[in-house]
Amino acid sequence: MEIHLHGRDHDVRVALETQRTVREVLVEAEILPSTVLVSFEGTILPHSTVLTQSVKLLVTTVSSGG
Repeated sequence: MEIHLHGRDHDVRVALETQRTVREVLVEAEILPSTVLVSFEGTILPHSTVLTQSVKLLVTTVSSGG
């Protein structure tokens, strides 16, 4: 299956042979999970969500500062 992570700061495709969590896919794509929100069709997905099929996910970078 192929996971396409896209957004303003990211455009990465990750090919997987087994199901993985959103967090695991982010790490494999070299995206620090604590810096982004991931959504599908307008719904934010917990990083613990298990991905079982090919999908295109929106990755939104969260900014913070002081």
